[in-house]
Amino acid sequence: MTDLSTLSLIARIAEALERLAPRPPEAPDFRAADAFVWRAADETAQPVARVNRVDIALLKGVDRARDTLLENTTRFARGLPANNALLWGARGMGKSSLVKAAHASVNAARGDERPLKLIEIHREDIESLPALMGLLRADPHKFIVFCDDLSFDGGDASYKSLKAALEGGVEGRPANVLFYATSNRRHLLPRDMMDNERSTAINPGEAVEEKISLSDRFGLWLGFHKCSQDEYLGMVRGYCEYFGLKAADDEIERDALEWATTRGSRSGRTAWQFVQDLAGSLGVRMEP
Repeated sequence: MTDLSTLSLIARIAEALERLAPRPPEAPDFRAADAFVWRAADETAQPVARVNRVDIALLKGVDRARDTLLENTTRFARGLPANNALLWGARGMGKSSLVKAAHASVNAARGDERPLKLIEIHREDIESLPALMGLLRADPHKFIVFCDDLSFDGGDASYKSLKAALEGGVEGRPANVLFYATSNRRHLLPRDMMDNERSTAINPGEAVEEKISLSDRFGLWLGFHKCSQDEYLGMVRGYCEYFGLKAADDEIERDALEWATTRGSRSGRTAWQFVQDLAGSLGVRMEP
């Protein structure tokens, strides 16, 4: 083959490879919405037209956590120092609802200013968090990256990606990004896993230090505990008032307590489920 034909063949091969190669992902247009879901497979953020959330005024029995997270989020939106936040504790007490409500409340208060963006990343996509952080670093918006029900089991090393993205690494966390997570575990790890590490290690204290230190990356810890009967009934009454559900107070209280008893728990989620049932029985549409 001549040099000319060789070069021509190489050029055709190169063109064929370019056609076969996948296109690089396009940078998301973060002006399209205020909330997005991170798709790790194609490294893009899908806009969410309507976020599943409740008004922050409806979150009863978590006043301290509500006020603290709202203040932290407001500072961040204003360009002031703020902390990553871990919302941990009892199920159904409004942890994820509070994150979404705080985001909406801060944007509503800011009016026409550049809105704060919320990006949800699924637990199974945590290893792609550094790629997401790199994508957000150069964008002019401020972002809350949110992971619901975050925890790690034995043999799961993806927590290292989270540690590196939050505080570690050469670049560190972008200045325009905060990370909010909810979990039923304060240290994001099952206790039996931690106890096993201690029992088999030469130095039990150091054996779990690296994994426990993951929680230390969150400067703000907000605990959610099981609610009392009075707090539970307060949640029910708050929902009823907000949605205009008219019924005798003693009947609502009796039925709400029976509802909680049949489910074996009192929580914000249980109160919400009861109120949905009540609204259906009264023929009232629950428009937010």
